[in-house]
Amino acid sequence: MKDIFNTTILCEECDKKTKKGMEIRLGHNLRFWQCPSCDKKWYHPLDLQAIENFQKIKQKQYKVKLRLVGNSYAVSIPREIITFQEEFQKQLNKMISLSLDEPEKLTLYFNRRLRL
Repeated sequence: MKDIFNTTILCEECDKKTKKGMEIRLGHNLRFWQCPSCDKKWYHPLDLQAIENFQKIKQKQYKVKLRLVGNSYAVSIPREIITFQEEFQKQLNKMISLSLDEPEKLTLYFNRRLRL
């Protein structure tokens, strides 16, 4: 199936070809078309949907279980979070970074991004 981003769009006001662009919003690549004349932008619908899904997941408060497994503890992560992005699924077999940021705050990193 072809992606709509591969098509040419004409500005309805200027009747000129739009230029493709990309910006990062909330950690997501957001593709858009922009008219060079009037600067109007049209965002890719699938990218907008991904940001909306991220906002819904981000607003949820999850209750997870902490289990004793041998000499360590295990936390269950809801499938909804893992399946949200395909990148998480690819990295499940790799090491996940864990840090204790504050006495009551534990952080999991699913990629090797550097923290500042």
